[in-house]
Amino acid sequence: MQRRFNPLEADARWQAVWDERQSFRADDGSPKPRSYVLEMFPYPSGRIHIGHVRNYSMGDVLARFRRMTGHEVLHPMGWDAFGMPAENAAMEKKVHPGEWTRSNITNMRAQLKKLGFAIDWSRELATCEPDYYGHEQALFLDMLEAGLVYRKESAVNWDPVDMTVLANEQVIDGRGWRSGALVEKRKLSQWFLKITQFADDLLEGLKSLDQWPDKVRTMQENWIGKSVGLQFRFDFAPFPEREALEGLDAGAGIEVYSTRPDTIFGASFVAIAADHPVAQAVAANDADAAAFVEKCKEGGTTAAELETAEKLGFDTGLSVTHPFDPEWQLPVFIANFVLMDYGTGAVMGVPAHDQRDLDFARKYMLPAERVVAAEGEADRPIHDEAYTGPGKLVNSRFLDGMSVEEAKAAVIARAESEGWGQGKTVFRLRDWGVSRQRYWGTPIPVIHCEDCGVVPVPKAQLPVVLPEDVSFDIPGNPLDRHPTWKHVDCPQCGKPARRETDTLDTFADSSWYFIRFASQPDDRPFDRATVEQWLPVGQYIGGVEHAILHLLYARFWTRALRHMGQLGFAEPFTGLFTQGMVTHETYRAGDGSWLSPGEVKKSGDDYTHIESGAPVTVGRVEKMSKSKKNVVDPDDIIAQYGADAVRWFMLSDSPPERDLPWTESGIEGSWRFVNRVWRLFGEADAGAEGQDKALDRKLHQTIDGVAKDIEALGFNKAVAKIYELVNAIEKAQPSASRTAAIRALALLVAPMTPHLAEEGWAEMGGEGLIAEAAWPAVDPALLVEDEVTIACQVMGKLRDTITVPKGTAKEELEKLAMAAPNVARILDGATPKKVIVVPDRLVNLVI
Repeated sequence: MQRRFNPLEADARWQAVWDERQSFRADDGSPKPRSYVLEMFPYPSGRIHIGHVRNYSMGDVLARFRRMTGHEVLHPMGWDAFGMPAENAAMEKKVHPGEWTRSNITNMRAQLKKLGFAIDWSRELATCEPDYYGHEQALFLDMLEAGLVYRKESAVNWDPVDMTVLANEQVIDGRGWRSGALVEKRKLSQWFLKITQFADDLLEGLKSLDQWPDKVRTMQENWIGKSVGLQFRFDFAPFPEREALEGLDAGAGIEVYSTRPDTIFGASFVAIAADHPVAQAVAANDADAAAFVEKCKEGGTTAAELETAEKLGFDTGLSVTHPFDPEWQLPVFIANFVLMDYGTGAVMGVPAHDQRDLDFARKYMLPAERVVAAEGEADRPIHDEAYTGPGKLVNSRFLDGMSVEEAKAAVIARAESEGWGQGKTVFRLRDWGVSRQRYWGTPIPVIHCEDCGVVPVPKAQLPVVLPEDVSFDIPGNPLDRHPTWKHVDCPQCGKPARRETDTLDTFADSSWYFIRFASQPDDRPFDRATVEQWLPVGQYIGGVEHAILHLLYARFWTRALRHMGQLGFAEPFTGLFTQGMVTHETYRAGDGSWLSPGEVKKSGDDYTHIESGAPVTVGRVEKMSKSKKNVVDPDDIIAQYGADAVRWFMLSDSPPERDLPWTESGIEGSWRFVNRVWRLFGEADAGAEGQDKALDRKLHQTIDGVAKDIEALGFNKAVAKIYELVNAIEKAQPSASRTAAIRALALLVAPMTPHLAEEGWAEMGGEGLIAEAAWPAVDPALLVEDEVTIACQVMGKLRDTITVPKGTAKEELEKLAMAAPNVARILDGATPKKVIVVPDRLVNLVI
């Protein structure tokens, strides 16, 4: 054997063999138990990053291990290929989004293959291809028929320069992220999926997901946001001008919903959305109000974004009466932090107990009276911070002294008995708006006809394929201005009609891809029987940044399919693991510009710029990002150290759920370990004889422990156990036990360093491929320690040790301890006054 492992030759050789043998192709007809291991599929940005390597290394170890333990494994790969970055590239680089995306897929596929992942590439899919999104269109039409899809007007962020709807993340300080134009709120007809129909089931289902991280379940629970509150009506107070206020329905009052009806005596104003009917009536009669309503159109459209915006209001001059006191009047404001799409479009402002309301009250000189107080704080005034903690009701008339829950119940009971309100369970969750005014996405398969209205595209005409001849020279959606694509005859009446030019939110593409991986018939989205052999996904691995939206939408989509009778299960992922990020030091040049690790030289504690020799400032260890240039290119590292050293480093040191700091010393240490194992493979002497009982026991304990650690995704613990075994093998004398341990070591490292394992297995004359070999069997008898080390003490101080069979009698332990060399020297023939024996632990001689 070569003294030094040659990863470049070994990696290429064994990857070619695995491809030729189709070693990782999943067999739908296999009688073996099934195991579906899946990492969240990547967006094809052009290059994989080291975070991808960590994510996919973890899944690969589990997939390879499950294969070795007798499972039929499905471990696929695909591409989340629609989305804005491709359109951005089209505008900036003058290339077609499809060309850019497919080129990136080619590059990234090659990079992933260099790492030797055990992937079934025969099931590869890309969401931008018609043979994927055509089936997604069919599922959309099924949902439409089942009443799970509807269209309504909704507020959106509108960029008046780029002529497009922006996601909230694309609105920065109230301006379009690309154009810099002030963003407007506009009402557009949007398509929605009825996720709220499943709100209770989505919430209840979290209880069954005991193999999910608690933090993810909590995040989803909070996002769904089930709460019991009171929906009630504030009646308008009489005022002379009311009859003259054209368009105002004076008898309707203002409906609000509150999760804290207990604080009703702390109310000091009512706030309404800019597009609330009352606000519209006021604006129609007041130029200042109309100007304020227009101003409210600037900025984002979600509740989360409005929380951080400056709170602005316009006093309408209207007042409402308090439900419990007709003499108590509250002013009505139009406010920029209230959305018509959330609740009733109006809120009761309780400044003392809601920070947003308090900020607003301070700005407009409104009272903020405490109505909930902790023990001894009833008279404590509210200053700059609202009180949101527990306590008893104060300053609340008949509620005084009640707990918060008691007061809630009391107010709801009074409202219902007096007829001005109703207790109501509501959810924070809103229906999923899936319309995107973009080209690079799945076309929504409906046709608009002036006579027939909205008409589904007949399934026989699917897929509705995106036109290739589009231009991004003009702002806006190219589908809207395409000369021919959107013009089509109505499938019902045959008259001229137009296609829907909105495309689907890309979260729709990732809400069912894991189902398509399991079954890919040409004539339908999937075969139910085949899918139900593989799903739910046993282990799903990905970043915690997808904890809410992607996972929630995937859970909804699966429930929708069950609701329509297309699947028999509700939860798509039984197990979920969220891995930590890979981090790196950051570096700055003297002018403050960021430097990449490749531009920096380290000598002792000094860092210098390689090109200029100037000193470099070392910053914090942070998540790798292109903006701060603290990225490591996997290709460069693989070229230098090979795939296995990179994989080993990704799995060692840090627990997989924590961040992993990338260091040169770390990857070099992994490379040294690869070569230590390689040298051991060359020392597997088939002719060696004799047993080493201690090594046998260490080996079987390691086999058992590593298996349990991999199953529990404790990869760093498995790595530590393998290090210990390697140390034990290196120290052991040549024997049959040592040879057996070396051969077993190849099997133990095979899921983590597969190329090294294959190369060593072949050199040692192993039968077949190690990728197709079984996990080594464990001898249960060798898991039990049958020898113990006894501490031999004299006057309580450790003087020697002896190794004896477990359970050795006290009398025998006493004799052996007194005969131990260091003890015998101290005794010098004397007889101890007293001997204390703790079986299997120690012997203490008192002299």
